Amino acid sequence: MINDKRLIELTQKVISFNSENPPGNELALANFIEKDMRSLKLDVKIYTFEKNRPNIVATLKGKSSHAAKNSILLTPHFDTVPIGSGWKFNPLGGQIKAGKIYGRGASDDKGNLACCMEVMRSLVEDKVNLQNDVIMAATVDEETGSKAGIIPLLDKKILKPGYGLIVDSDEFYTIVAQKGLLHTRIQIFGKKAHGAYNWRGVNAIEQASEVIRLLKAHQFKFKKHALLRPPTMNIGTIRGGDKVNMVADFCEFSLDTRYMPGMKFNEVLAQIKAIVSQVTPKFKIIIDDSQQPYELSPDHPFVRTYVDTAKAMKIHAEVKGSEGATVITFFKKHGIPAFATGYGAKGTAHTTDEYAKVTTLTKGARLLERFVVEFDKGVRG
Repeated sequence: MINDKRLIELTQKVISFNSENPPGNELALANFIEKDMRSLKLDVKIYTFEKNRPNIVATLKGKSSHAAKNSILLTPHFDTVPIGSGWKFNPLGGQIKAGKIYGRGASDDKGNLACCMEVMRSLVEDKVNLQNDVIMAATVDEETGSKAGIIPLLDKKILKPGYGLIVDSDEFYTIVAQKGLLHTRIQIFGKKAHGAYNWRGVNAIEQASEVIRLLKAHQFKFKKHALLRPPTMNIGTIRGGDKVNMVADFCEFSLDTRYMPGMKFNEVLAQIKAIVSQVTPKFKIIIDDSQQPYELSPDHPFVRTYVDTAKAMKIHAEVKGSEGATVITFFKKHGIPAFATGYGAKGTAHTTDEYAKVTTLTKGARLLERFVVEFDKGVRG
């Protein structure tokens, strides 16, 4: 049985560890998680892909012959964004006021981490007769791309679950779709000249301005999605030129493109290239990051069981899409059905005086445990 008092004290404890990323300061909290999971006599393994940044994988073994094949993965992360300044509450204090627990990571993602840890403890204490493995993978590096966390755990086949539940969301939201992401830097090359004789040069800044205008006017062809807004393009940074009285021979700007399920990465990139080439043949596009779009049917049994379990507990687990990137997409290429949920407080992640609601965490842990048990009953063969 979920112990509310223990859960909140555990949330306060994990908040007390500084695990800011950058710089990637997760070691002390990782050691705490490892010790806590080992105390349950679980199968606990440590996987480290960057020095002093261990991922903790704890497995509660199921009893059937297909226990590993049909395993359920619960994966929160335990790094946080930097604390920053201006806090009224101690960012590592876990102070509770008016039903809210304050601290960096309270919503993103230490409250969710504590829920997962409490669920594992409750399942062990109650001696729940599970047919399939339940895996908790507490990971590092989510806030800066997951290259030391969930990505290598999946790519190296260390994690091979039947189903993946990313526990990193707010208010019981059930995230089953998200846009693809393409981060690029577009470099425009011109020709230097004296500013008083600008016709002798080619102004890369002016060309970049025209490219930006065309990009912002571009309309992608796409199929409307019930859970997502249309594709977007955002200019994040721009730099170029040397001096006011010189024609700039170089300009670079960064472009954040978010595109829909059903759209292809190569086609999106080709359209961007075609737009730039309308203005100049002298350019270079550097890809800094890319994630594929993702969607899982709301009627998939994995999703349906979660939503129905929540409904039976009088909790509204709204099915939603994510405009931003989450780690759900990393499960796509491995063919693992996955969705995200969580019990943070909407709009507080990454903010000063971040908090989670005590009642949401306690309800969330109960829902998560009951969902694991209910889904386990329905998975056979």
